[in-house]
Amino acid sequence: MATNQEAYYFAPPTWARRQGCDLGPEALGTDFTAAVERVEKVLLPAFDSWRSQGLSDVVLASPEPGTFDWLVGVFQAHQKWNEIDSSTQRQYSKSLALFANHELRDGSRVGSKQLSDFTKAFVDAVYGKLLMVTKVGSNGEVVVRERRRYANVAMASCRRAWFVGQRAQEKMVPASNPFSRMGLRSRAPGRPIRPTPTATWDELVAFRAAATRLDYRSIGTAALLSWEWLQREQHVFGAFDISHYRPSERPNSVRIVHPKNGEEAWWPLSDETGAPLFPELMDELDEIKKTSLPGLVFRRDHAHRRSVIPLPWITPRKDLRYLRSVVRKIIAESGLRQELSFTSFRHGGFTEGADSDLTDAELRAAGRHRSSRQLPTYAKRTGKQLIRATKKRREERTRSLLVRQNANRPSE
Repeated sequence: MATNQEAYYFAPPTWARRQGCDLGPEALGTDFTAAVERVEKVLLPAFDSWRSQGLSDVVLASPEPGTFDWLVGVFQAHQKWNEIDSSTQRQYSKSLALFANHELRDGSRVGSKQLSDFTKAFVDAVYGKLLMVTKVGSNGEVVVRERRRYANVAMASCRRAWFVGQRAQEKMVPASNPFSRMGLRSRAPGRPIRPTPTATWDELVAFRAAATRLDYRSIGTAALLSWEWLQREQHVFGAFDISHYRPSERPNSVRIVHPKNGEEAWWPLSDETGAPLFPELMDELDEIKKTSLPGLVFRRDHAHRRSVIPLPWITPRKDLRYLRSVVRKIIAESGLRQELSFTSFRHGGFTEGADSDLTDAELRAAGRHRSSRQLPTYAKRTGKQLIRATKKRREERTRSLLVRQNANRPSE
């Protein structure tokens, strides 16, 4: 009898159950394909139905050709839809349903209207209605709040559906897209910008120590990687593969692939003399590579995990919510500022680079902040820039540490 067989399990978020979600936990068995099929076709649609209060359930069997409902069907039947990952498909579906199911003054749905009747003024008016939501609390109090991000995502989804539909059915879908150039703001006028909190080196050290105490060593290593190589959370946990680190053909380099545009770069791991540029990070990654299975580097390797085989922190649906909850737990254990997040360490790395007087070219080389069309122009310079930039940052780190130590010494 096999003892190391992996089993799968589904449970709605704790916050949803607290708010009355009647969808309960469910064991999904050991068949991965069957588990994914049940989650995507049954459990997640049921969860979406609860979250949208039934809006996501509204599906017309055969919408009238030329209507917005028909356009949604054209979009979802197109190859472009199949190229979208499943989590984004769910977001698109909810957003399109939000717009299509909005009730107009005459009692009809927006989705039943002919595309030829859509004007920019009409779309703007519907957006204004979707922007505000009214809810009645348990005590009977009426609360009106803005849901700008949700409404903006809905408009972006509609814009994408229109463009895809126009190329697929150019005789039926007007060439002028009324969802284009709406001038959407990410925040209300006068609302202050909330920048991502930036971590300091000392906070990174404290976070890594807390991660070790809680047996989340992989997250501690990932935080250091994000700081040193200025990589986004989605790349660190969703694209960094064991085969990218010190492959046999390039044992002194690491391959960095941007998950959005596929742009790649090789980071040198040692300087011209052979001295390691990232000794702490390399020691930890070397240890991970010795014991890990092929695939993503960062997995749930803590002793108190549920599965026998360490699963990646990112789910098959590209979901990082569980990881973020663990990061919050580590931050609480370390006593750091609660507003910090995993992204704060990448921002800290950039700040360290700026404090180290890195040139603009060196910062862009490190952060991959340039288009792929420019890559051939900089390819011959990138390696030298990365080595020089890394040395500058480590020198600044050492200098800052010495300054703090001297400041803490008692005066004679």
